[in-house]
Amino acid sequence: MTPGIPLSCALRSNLTLFLAFAGRFVLVLTLSRVLLVVWQWQRVSDADMISAVFLQGLRFDLVLLGIVLLIPVLLFPLLASNRQLLPVWRGFLIFYFSAALLIVTFMEFSTPSFIDQFDSRPNILFVEYLKYPREVAATLWAAYKLPLLFAMTFVAIFTMVNVKQFRRIVRPTQATGLLPALAITPLLLIMCVAMIRSTTDHRPVNPSTVALSTDPLANDLALNSTYTVLYAIRETRHEAKGGFRYANIPADEIVSAVRASMHIPSVDFVSDQLPTLHEQRLSASRTGRKNLVIVVEESLGAEFVGSLGGLDLTPNIDRLSAEGIWFSNLYATGTRSVRGLEALVSGFTPSPARSVIKLGKSQRDFFTIAELLRNLDYDTSFIYGGEAQFDNMRRFFMNNGFSEVIDEKDFENPVFVGSWGVSDEDLFDRAHQEFSAKGEQPFFGLVFTSSNHSPFQFPDGRIELYDDEKATVNNAVKYADHALGQFIENAKNSNYWDSTVFLIVADHNSRVYGSEVVPIERFHIPALILGGSISPSRFARVASQIDLPPTLLALMGIADLHPMIGHDLTRSDESKFPGRAIMQFNGTQAYMESDQVIVLRKHLPAQQYQYLSHQLVPQDQSDPLLVSKALATSAWTSMAYEQSLYRLPHHAMAQAAN
Repeated sequence: MTPGIPLSCALRSNLTLFLAFAGRFVLVLTLSRVLLVVWQWQRVSDADMISAVFLQGLRFDLVLLGIVLLIPVLLFPLLASNRQLLPVWRGFLIFYFSAALLIVTFMEFSTPSFIDQFDSRPNILFVEYLKYPREVAATLWAAYKLPLLFAMTFVAIFTMVNVKQFRRIVRPTQATGLLPALAITPLLLIMCVAMIRSTTDHRPVNPSTVALSTDPLANDLALNSTYTVLYAIRETRHEAKGGFRYANIPADEIVSAVRASMHIPSVDFVSDQLPTLHEQRLSASRTGRKNLVIVVEESLGAEFVGSLGGLDLTPNIDRLSAEGIWFSNLYATGTRSVRGLEALVSGFTPSPARSVIKLGKSQRDFFTIAELLRNLDYDTSFIYGGEAQFDNMRRFFMNNGFSEVIDEKDFENPVFVGSWGVSDEDLFDRAHQEFSAKGEQPFFGLVFTSSNHSPFQFPDGRIELYDDEKATVNNAVKYADHALGQFIENAKNSNYWDSTVFLIVADHNSRVYGSEVVPIERFHIPALILGGSISPSRFARVASQIDLPPTLLALMGIADLHPMIGHDLTRSDESKFPGRAIMQFNGTQAYMESDQVIVLRKHLPAQQYQYLSHQLVPQDQSDPLLVSKALATSAWTSMAYEQSLYRLPHHAMAQAAN
C-alpha cells in the first residue's frame, strides 16, 4: 500500500471502479430493453410479460455482470495490491471495462435487425453468420444503411466517452497491499457467483427460467443479447451438431430408406423440402376428437413390473394392464429423461448427440404433438413436480407448442416435498384439478413424475414397504404405482375420462448397465393406453417410444400432417411388418427388428446380432437391407436436426397463429 494512503481509501478507490462499471453496464442493457419493449409492445403485452421482461431482465443482466467481473476480480489480488504493478492494473481496467461495454452495446444495437430477420434475440445463427463477414456486411449495408451508420457512430462515440471517463476514475486508484486484497477477493468472488447462479435452487438460472409465455420473442426480451449468444456458444460446444455419422450416405438414399421404413403410401408424403412430412390417415372411424394425457413415469424399468416378469411392485399397473392396450415388448430410445421425453413428445429418433430438448437449433420451430394439437385449438400443458428448467424442459416445451408449464413453485401446500420436488400424489392431484376444470376445452397434458428418483423420498404411511429400509428404489417404485393408481381412479370418476386417451409410459429404465455392447434388456419399459374409448388388447410385438405419438393421434381421431417416422400401431396392416425399436446407448446405437439387431459404432462396421434370451448373440453375416435401414435412420436423425427438416411447414403454422 502507498505510504500515507489509508487502507480503507485504497480499497474504496478500487471498488469505486467496479461500481462505476456495473452502473454503466446495467444502464445500457436496461435502456436497450426499454426500447425493445416499446417496439414490441403489442407482443409483450399480449403475452402478459411486461413486468417479467423487466424484472427477469435485470436478473439476467446481473448474471452477465457476474460473468464479466470474474476476470478482474481474480486479477485483483495480483495487480491491485502492488505499487509496481498498479499502472498495469489501471491500464487493464480501462481497456477491459471499455471493451466489455463496447461489446454489450454492439450486441444490443445488433438486436433489432436480428429480431427483424429471425424473430429472436441473437443466438447461434448470429455466431454462424460471423463466418461470412463480407456477405453479412454487404447484406446489412444494403438493407440497413442508415441504422448501421447511426449504430457505428453511436458505438464509437460511446466507447471514446467511456475510455475517457474510466481514465478519470482510474487515476486516483491506489495499491491496497497484498493481505487486504486477499481478504476481500473471496467476498467479491462469492458476489460474482451469486449473481451468476441468481438462485438458491439446485440449478442456476438459464433461458428456460424466462420461458414464461408461448411467445419465444417475449421470453427472449427478458434476457440480453450478449448472454443469449454466450449461452448459444456454450450449447453448441456441448453438442456434436446432430451427432456424428456412423456412415456417410447420400441424402436421397437416406430419405428413400426412411420413407420406405414408415410403411405408408408414397402419395401421403406432401413435401420435398420436409422429406418425412406426411398426412396420417385414420385406420378406423372415430367419434369426435379426444383429449390426451401422457403420464411419464420416472425410471420405471420392466424389471419392476410384475406383468412384465419383474418384481411385484406395481399392482395398480398390473391390474390396469388388462383394461387398455398393453405393450409388453416396448423399448425406450435412451437412458435419460430428456431422451424419453424427446421421443414421446416429438416422436424424434435418438442420435449420438444430446437430446433435442437441450440442443440449440431445436429450441423453436421443432415439431411436437403439442404444437400440432395447439394448432387444433387444444390447451397444452406440462405438469411437473420439480423445477421445469431442469434439462431445459421449460424452454423447449414453451417454445414448441406448450401453452403452460406448471412446476414445483406452482404447488400450494404440497403434502410432501423432496429433493426432486413435490410428491407424485401432489403432482397427480394438481393434474386432476387442471383436467377437471377444462370443461369442453380439448386439452393435452404431459405429466412427468419424479418420486422414483434417488434419493427415493416419498411420504410416510402410504404403502407397505417392500424393503425394510424406506429410501430404496423398490419402495419408491411401489409408492409411484400407488400414486398412479389413485390418479387413474380419480380420472375414471371424472368428467374427462370418457373423452380422454391416457398413456402411461416410462421415460427410460432405472439403470442401463451391463457388459453387452447395448444392454437391450435395460431398455425394456412398460406402456399402457387407457381411456373410456379404449378396448383392451395386448401388443406383443417389438415397439418403440417413437411409435406411441402417431398411435395416440390415431386413437384420438386426429388425421393431420406431421413429420414423425414412428408407426401407427392401430393400423390393420401393421402386423404385416416387423416390429422395430431404436436405442441409443452413449455413442452406440441399436436398431432392432423383431429379434434381429444391428449395432452401430463409430469407426466400426455395422454388426448384426440376434436378441435371444435377453442376450445379444453375434451373427456370422449381416443382412444388407437391415444394415441399410439402421444406417439411414441414424443418418436421418442427424440430417433432420442439422437442416431443420423436422417441423411443420411455415405456412401451416402461420395460418394456425392467425
